[in-house]
Amino acid sequence: MTAWTDEASMRAYMLAGAHRRAMPRLVHWCDEASVVHWVEDATELPSWAVADTRMRDAGRPSKVRYPSPQHATMTYRAPRLTRSGPIHPAPPA
Repeated sequence: MTAWTDEASMRAYMLAGAHRRAMPRLVHWCDEASVVHWVEDATELPSWAVADTRMRDAGRPSKVRYPSPQHATMTYRAPRLTRSGPIHPAPPA
């Protein structure tokens, strides 16, 4: 999950650097992948549970070469939250 202050920053990240190099390989690396995009009015970042619900309700599966049986229906296992914490915004550059 990523969070951005504006869509231009998100698109710049998507089209450059490590993300741009990794994404073409996703089809080979993953058996489940999905994407959702939304604009959040709240000033707080969503929890993993909220993001997971949004992904399942409004997201779409990404293309993968060897999909799991759960991939197309997005009925994959919920995110593991052990040893995780809240997501904090990066400090301003």
